Amino acid sequence: MSEAPRLLFVEGLNKSYGGVHAVRNVSFSVAPGEILALIGPNGAGKTTCFNMLNGQTPADSGRVVLRGQDISGKQPREVWRLGVGRTFQITATYASMTVRENVQVALISFQSKLYSMLNATQRFASDEADRLLGLVGMEGYAARPCGELAYGDLKRLELALALANDPKLLLMDEPTAGMAPRERVELMRMTAQIAREKEIGVLFTEHDMDVVFEHADRIIVLNRGSIISEGSPDQVRNDPQVKAVYLGDGLVFGQHAEAHA
Repeated sequence: MSEAPRLLFVEGLNKSYGGVHAVRNVSFSVAPGEILALIGPNGAGKTTCFNMLNGQTPADSGRVVLRGQDISGKQPREVWRLGVGRTFQITATYASMTVRENVQVALISFQSKLYSMLNATQRFASDEADRLLGLVGMEGYAARPCGELAYGDLKRLELALALANDPKLLLMDEPTAGMAPRERVELMRMTAQIAREKEIGVLFTEHDMDVVFEHADRIIVLNRGSIISEGSPDQVRNDPQVKAVYLGDGLVFGQHAEAHA
């Protein structure tokens, strides 16, 4: 049986701050269309790992290979242009611009169009912006100022913005943080559908274990910077070491549980 193709290959990532090892010898891969969850308690190294993948934080050692190309040490904008999208815990949009204009700005940036920003967003890539908004169920919000959107709608808009560079890999750092339970489920179902239809690999961190166990194909568990478990949701749920780490924090790890990772 042939090995599944690898979209992202991470080998031996390490990062220390002084004497503190934030990430220790982390290695994993992501296949096209695969949804991989990266979870763990506070301080486990999840965000540091994310920041090394997209170039925000330089690794002390290790490799990050995207579609066969070593992108270790590249700047975030370079990584973005190579097809890595990202969403963040805190949304960042232009509140005075419309929803459509926010997406158009992202499209302009990706395609390096040198227009006057005073009138370019009115003309450029309107159809493409509307297509992306349709993917996330926001076609009816296109003309509304972002400052009027509810928080859950901002999260959906952020997903549309992350898709503006036609990503092959999507990094989502706590995508459902601050959302109501129903909104969390809807956002992740939408993300999973888009990812599988377009064969986009997704790597995400998440607090809500219901979201993790419903949508992840595989799960990696970090603790104190090291991988302590990796496998299917059932394998991770039943791993004694994972249970010990979470139960030590007074948490229940498994179905219908929420871990504060």
